[in-house]
Order: sequence, then structure tokens, then C-alpha cells
Amino acid sequence: MDWKIFAATFGTLFVAELGDKTQIACVLLAAKTEKPWCVFVAASLALVLVSFLGVMAAQLVCRHLPVDLIKKVAAAGFVVLGGLMFLNKI
Repeated sequence: MDWKIFAATFGTLFVAELGDKTQIACVLLAAKTEKPWCVFVAASLALVLVSFLGVMAAQLVCRHLPVDLIKKVAAAGFVVLGGLMFLNKI
């Protein structure tokens, strides 16, 4: 296991997920159902599955497209979304 990649991935996702809509949904579900462990296990499994699908999709895409192109497309997508948010279009 590459601990540097592990730590970078963990730190990035931990900070990115703090206070996002998923965490708020989990708080609300745990409060509403009064079954925090059930909500925790279900949310954890969902995040693991979504992460797995993302990693597998990235591996597939990286086999067929150069990483440099993928970075540029992702950057352009973020710029477009940021511009649309700035203009209150989304």
C-alpha cells in the first residue's frame, strides 16, 4: 500500500465531504429514524460503492484517453459550472 496516496486521498475526501449535502442528509436521517448506526452503515456502503465506481470508470477512461486531455476537460467543466453558478443559471 502506498501510504502517501492513501493519506492524500483520505485527507482530500475528508475535507471535501465535511458539511456537504450528503452529511446533512445523514444527520437528518439519523435524527428522523433514531437509528444512527443503520444510517451510518448504509451511508458508508453507499460512499464505498460510489467511490469504487468512480475509480473503475477512471481506470477505464485512462486506458483510452491521455491523462492530460482528461485534466483539461475536467478543468473546462469546472470553469463552465463556476461561470453558470456565478451568473445564477444553476
